[in-house]
This record gives sequence, C-alpha cells and structure tokens, in this order.
Amino acid sequence: MPRIGTRKLHYMLSATLQKHDISIGRDKLFDLLEDYGLLIRRRKRKQISTTDSNHPFRKYPNLIRELELLRPNQLWVSDITYISLADCFCYLSLVTDAYSRKIIGYCLHPTLKKEGPLHALRMAQGGLPAKKQEALIHHSDRGLQYCCGDYITLLESSNISISMTEKGDPYENAIAERVNGILKEEFGLDKGFDSFEQANRAVENAINIYNRQRPHASCNYLTPEQAHQQQGLLPSKWKPKKKEVANVD
Repeated sequence: MPRIGTRKLHYMLSATLQKHDISIGRDKLFDLLEDYGLLIRRRKRKQISTTDSNHPFRKYPNLIRELELLRPNQLWVSDITYISLADCFCYLSLVTDAYSRKIIGYCLHPTLKKEGPLHALRMAQGGLPAKKQEALIHHSDRGLQYCCGDYITLLESSNISISMTEKGDPYENAIAERVNGILKEEFGLDKGFDSFEQANRAVENAINIYNRQRPHASCNYLTPEQAHQQQGLLPSKWKPKKKEVANVD
C-alpha cells in the first residue's frame, strides 16, 4: 500500500509504536513524513466518461436517498472505470457492498460492452447466502450496460431491487465513485500498463489488498472483509457527501 493515507498509516502503526514505547501523534507523523518527502501529492486525473445513458431501455428511480445502512448485502453499488493500456483503454466493472465497502464482484474487460458488468454481478451473486431472505438493492448509473435486458434479468432472477441515479450527478453514486478513486490513487491503477494481462494482475492484487488489509475509516478502521462479517457499524443514515467523492472518476 505505497500510497496509503497518513491517518490510516498512523492507525496501522499504533500497536508497533506502543510495543517499542514510541509516542507519536498523528500530526507529528504528518510532519515527519513531510520532512522526508514522503507525503503523497494528489493529482487531478483526466475525466473520461464511461456512461452512455442515451438508449431506449427503462431507467429506474433512485431508491437509496434516505436508506439507512444496517447490514452487509443490503445495498450494492456498481460502476465502471477505465484503465489505461499502452495504446488504448480497458474497463473495470466493480460491484461494492455499500455497508462494508467490500468489493464483492469485479471484471476487467477489453470493451465497454455488457459482458464486463455481467461477469462482475455474477461474481457478487455467487457470494450471497444460499437462502437470501432480507431485501437487497442494486444501485448504479443509467448506463446502457446496467439498463440492458440481460443485466436487469440477472438482477430480477435473484430478487434484487433496482435503483439508479436520476440526474447524472456523481454524488448519487458516491461510494462507488470513491472506491474507483481509492484503487487508482492508492493502488496505482491510474498508471498506464503495457498489456491487458499486466493490468489484470494489478487489478486482482489491488482488490485483494483493498479488501483484506486496508483499514477503512467509514467502517471504524476495520478492513472491508472484516466489516462484511459484522453489523451495526454505521448507525446513521447514509447520504452522499462531498468528502466521500473527493476522487470522482
């Protein structure tokens, strides 16, 4: 995790520092990293749209504006982001559990066609309990891939309610947008790769570390994998916040 934030680094170092009787606060750690040129300088990334909402398929209403997150598998959020190759782009489809921030389905695909999002959704569905009794909502933008018949049929086959953004505002899908930013800025997926195979290996490694090793501030500094096994971490209603989408893709 070469680009992890200082707050998370301070949290992860706390046990080791205590073991060696070293007392250093968060602000002091910021100063120390700055002195050695180790602070990460965020850079603006070029915006490339992956959403084509100009299509004849049905567009669904936004169901999550006042949703209270209480458990895993209550709300899934999906999005597509681009990955740069030497002479073109490929496209990463993600399905993230909004409660735990765990990436539960993903697929890197050479094109923006529906196959990438469909594969990511099937992976997410594969992790559902055999007898899913509680309600589950899938939220996405109004892109062609998420509105097409195959994708809608796959959601309906698992009795998953369908929710979509309504105004094209990234804040309406803030968690999905934030996960895109974390993978690119902290795990180096914003750089160009020499081949699709190299990019795919980097994606798999990044998602594995993100899910199992990176503490998430919104989950009380549990990893997404740990948070996915628990309930009651987020007592307040979830609403899109600007600070959650500091890295909009």
